[in-house]
Amino acid sequence: MKVIYIHQYFCTPEDGGAIRSYYLAKGMVNAGVEVEMITAHNKKFYDLKIIEGIRVHYLPVAYRQEWGFSMRVIAFLKFAIHAMRLVKKLPRPDYLYITSTPLTTGMIGLWAKRKFALPFIFEVRDLWPDAPVEVGAIRNPLLKSFLYRLEKRIYQHALKCVALSPGIANNMRKKTDTPITIIPNIADTEYFYPNQKSQIQLDKYGLSDQFTIIYSGAVGDVNAVHEFLELARHAESKNKPFQFVILGKGSKLEAMKSLASKLSLSNLKFFAFGSKEKVRELLDISDMAFISFEHLPVLKTNSPNKFFDAIAAGKAILINHKGWIYELCKENKIGLLYRNKSPENTLSEIERLIQTEEIKIYQKNARSLAVKYFDKEIAIQKLLHLIDPKRFPMDTSDAACIQIA
Repeated sequence: MKVIYIHQYFCTPEDGGAIRSYYLAKGMVNAGVEVEMITAHNKKFYDLKIIEGIRVHYLPVAYRQEWGFSMRVIAFLKFAIHAMRLVKKLPRPDYLYITSTPLTTGMIGLWAKRKFALPFIFEVRDLWPDAPVEVGAIRNPLLKSFLYRLEKRIYQHALKCVALSPGIANNMRKKTDTPITIIPNIADTEYFYPNQKSQIQLDKYGLSDQFTIIYSGAVGDVNAVHEFLELARHAESKNKPFQFVILGKGSKLEAMKSLASKLSLSNLKFFAFGSKEKVRELLDISDMAFISFEHLPVLKTNSPNKFFDAIAAGKAILINHKGWIYELCKENKIGLLYRNKSPENTLSEIERLIQTEEIKIYQKNARSLAVKYFDKEIAIQKLLHLIDPKRFPMDTSDAACIQIA
């Protein structure tokens, strides 16, 4: 079997960032599936690399999160056009496996189905155009109408769809009767695992041996990192023995640094986003992970990588919105809700967890949840079954195979 996997932002562990596609593609290769990955990089030439058996085609399509909306859209369309040209040159696959965002990757599937009768499976990581519409990035009524029609058409023409959360799946079911499988994001329980704080690592990063809350990931318009700074401000004003860490990149990073400087936050440190190893080292010396988004309905459906890394590492969770991730935290006793209007109450709750040592139960529960439901091998098994049920049967009686719903 041969699959062309299309992901504009494909990353490896060395690159850092979201590496779901790396694991899924590697899992397919290990199962005997031939995988051609089509992605992009910021260099000015086409490149081909063999990574863990995956043939990765890098197209010369520059992209930066710091760009404005119009420039990003141009990059999305440019990638779609270059990818179509490459698909024509590659040997015919059994499927295209296309992951969004951006939604424009779905245009490749529509084109391939019409031009070559190639079936495609469409994976939805974030709801488009709902997300940019709710954020206010897309306001033109004609453009909104076009994008909603395009979204519906992509879903309807896909052979199968994959959703990363129950909320995404429920939204998609309103627009299509195409079969939808929920394959949440991946917790790499082999790479991330509970670890004792190391004085060597604390010294390396200039941190103290005290209760540490980390935010790791994008620092953009929708990430509400300012709420993390507000929590740090209240902790400092009350002389709480906490320290706060931000490991991130994005369009709002400099604004957050300026705000931290304005607030004179001595209990907060910024670190440049780096490799997966750097994420692991900073998680190792943290006790709790902060998961945040702006308070928009569509963002409650997100399946953020930082959450899955954190629970694999056995960290308690502090989350600022009542989406499906919060429900997981509540039902499995792994985290707290951060109410941005009463940060003092949140600090008191954290102190109670520390004093009663209940924090250790939260951390243990987090690791157990990661292993039982979100281990990468579970996601790979689900995907293999999706692309070839006869060749890759699934034991649905296994608790690990129960879909999160």
